[in-house]
Amino acid sequence: MSEGPDRKDIAPQGKSSAAVDAFLRKAAQASSARANQRGRLIFALDATMSRQPTWDMAMHVQARMFDTTAKLGGLDVQLVYFRGYGECRASSFVAGGEGLAKLMGKIRVMGGQTQIAKVLRHARDEAKRAPVGALVYIGDCVEEPADELAHAAGELGLLGVKAFIFHEGRDSAAEMVFRDLARLTGGIYAAFDAGAPERLAALLAAAAAYAAGGRSALANHAGDAGRLLLSQMR
Repeated sequence: MSEGPDRKDIAPQGKSSAAVDAFLRKAAQASSARANQRGRLIFALDATMSRQPTWDMAMHVQARMFDTTAKLGGLDVQLVYFRGYGECRASSFVAGGEGLAKLMGKIRVMGGQTQIAKVLRHARDEAKRAPVGALVYIGDCVEEPADELAHAAGELGLLGVKAFIFHEGRDSAAEMVFRDLARLTGGIYAAFDAGAPERLAALLAAAAAYAAGGRSALANHAGDAGRLLLSQMR
């Protein structure tokens, strides 16, 4: 850039200096606000009839996730579930998941098709209002067009929300879709066996750690589950 007489100042030096100072003050305030923001986690689950055989076990394990989030501190959790004919509900965000385990214990499965697209779009809309650290989804099957789900996942990924997809069972068609949703958000896919509930508990705890403190918190999360999540995450 030329330093000669042809150079034009955008503003007089005094005003420019004041504008820079004001900008730096605002940037510092914004940075401080971000640092003080509580993490937000959306916890979504399929409550359709296909999960009936393992529902009680899953409820017990999933409820333990809220114990983990309470210990982490600085994490607000929202519960989302779908079941029946078009029923898809979301709680408010609450500190550490307090009260959500009790609410979750009252949910009973109902016949109906999956509504994963609604979950993804809901997470997208929440992320537009305020940052969301992660979306955790637990389900066993997919009964929606894969292209529609991929589009919704792509929108979520553009907002920086990683999806942690925990797949119950061995449905290979669902696995393909779930893996794609995780990839499109930069998140992870992990299968679990209902006969080994400790694996799901460990995966949920690791996901909660990430939502509360990002990669550094996940790196500090001991165990194979934390390493698995880090190895897959982009």
